[in-house]
Amino acid sequence: MADEKDKKVTDAESKSTEPKGTEAKAEKAADAKATEAKDTAKKPAAKKPAAAKSEAKADAKTAKKPAAKPKAAAAKTEGAKPAAKKPAAKKAPAKKSAPAPAEAVMVKATARYVRSSPRKARLVVDHIRGDKVEDARIKLQFMARHVARDVQKVLNSAVANAEHNHELDADDLRVAIAYVDEGPTLKRWRPRARGRATQILKRTSHITVVVSNGTAEQIAEISSRKAAA
Repeated sequence: MADEKDKKVTDAESKSTEPKGTEAKAEKAADAKATEAKDTAKKPAAKKPAAAKSEAKADAKTAKKPAAKPKAAAAKTEGAKPAAKKPAAKKAPAKKSAPAPAEAVMVKATARYVRSSPRKARLVVDHIRGDKVEDARIKLQFMARHVARDVQKVLNSAVANAEHNHELDADDLRVAIAYVDEGPTLKRWRPRARGRATQILKRTSHITVVVSNGTAEQIAEISSRKAAA
């Protein structure tokens, strides 16, 4: 009987000890799972590689691009003729202006002791200064003053000197300088009333005309240098 009691006691103890061991194991396993879950929650999420992002962006760009337009050649029918090209308009050739001479040539002619007063001759000469030879000739031809004929002779003489001595073209010449100096005065006497006599002054002039083949700027520069000298 004592042996049976001892067996019962040992069975009861074993039974009482077995559940306790299994419960401890279950608790340990639950604790281990809880710690693993905490560790996984603390760890940051793994970043995607940059290559994947760039591929995604490239796919998005290609998706946004519109479809390529068909070429004009594909749209044309097989039997259609190509449009004839218009010939390019020809440009009018630019007129080449005569190059200005490197240095202006000055040719002079002078008429001395012209029987006219300097004042009357200067009124004529002032009209042709700076003009082209052809324009100056026209002005002198239709001018009413008598001394214009003498000025025209001097001008023609200057042009002839330029053509024969310097081989210049008369169409390129212009009146660069023209001036009149006072010549000697002839004194004469005229009888008046009551046996008196009055003096008559017969004035003379020296007319000078200079023609040149230079431009107006070159002529102005030369005339200013001569005036300064």
